[in-house]
Amino acid sequence: MDLILMTLATGIMVGGIYALVALGWVLIYKCSGVLNLAMGEMTLIGAYVSLSFYSMGIPFLASLLIMLVIGFILGILVERIFLDRLIGEPVLTVIMVTVGLSFFFKGTLEFIWGTDTRVFSPPVFSIEPIRFGPIIIGSVYLWSFMAAIILLVVFVCFFKYTRWGLAMQATADDEMAALSLGVSARYVYAAAWAIAFMAAGVGGTLLGNINGLNISVAYLGLLVLPVVVLGGLNSVPGAILGGVIIGVLQNFCGAYLDQFFPGGVKEIAPFAFMAVFLLWKPYGIWGWERIERV
Repeated sequence: MDLILMTLATGIMVGGIYALVALGWVLIYKCSGVLNLAMGEMTLIGAYVSLSFYSMGIPFLASLLIMLVIGFILGILVERIFLDRLIGEPVLTVIMVTVGLSFFFKGTLEFIWGTDTRVFSPPVFSIEPIRFGPIIIGSVYLWSFMAAIILLVVFVCFFKYTRWGLAMQATADDEMAALSLGVSARYVYAAAWAIAFMAAGVGGTLLGNINGLNISVAYLGLLVLPVVVLGGLNSVPGAILGGVIIGVLQNFCGAYLDQFFPGGVKEIAPFAFMAVFLLWKPYGIWGWERIERV
């Protein structure tokens, strides 16, 4: 029972970080209907930027804030340079551009930071575990989860109560109607990429504190895809719920199945679950169901 509780708690903690990264997928898809396949590399860029400033002796929170500013600027630049002229073009064209961006970012990261694993030194979080009765949780998991939840609440409030957030939702619901009301689709898309860069960077920084950073962390971009699909490609609450479900599923598979099927059941399980789940509910838990009437 202790193992079950600890596995469940750790899965929820990691799931909160997955949800934060999944928010970047949801933002871009909600505004443009495009799956951004460069999300893993965007996650890694933010993590490396935070690590670089932290290694210079800048406090962790200050490094994180600097990364958010840089991520905001990079998001706008990427949208303006590579994607602005593709507004109105076929969705497949834009998706292929994000594939190209993925390889471009990966090559740039390897050129600047190399491929060796890097860690936050000195450790940001205490190495002493935290006990809740029979449950023992690493402090890095707990603090990372709390930070992820706070940021998710901030983003949800942004979409619900701010002018820009409402403009982004309006563009996602009906681009033509939003344009007729004076909403600039170009600025909305730029804001979506900027916020996605920031969210992915924070998620990557938190994960880097857990396992260290190397180029393989970019795999997170694909790992978060089941989270997004499960919750619904255009649902922020769905991203949160999907992150928790996939985090718990991963940890239980790692704890109970890896000993019988060595070779990465923990990594395969989210995709297998996604494939089966889509047969039952193709639009995800809270995704928009598009009904065409003839």
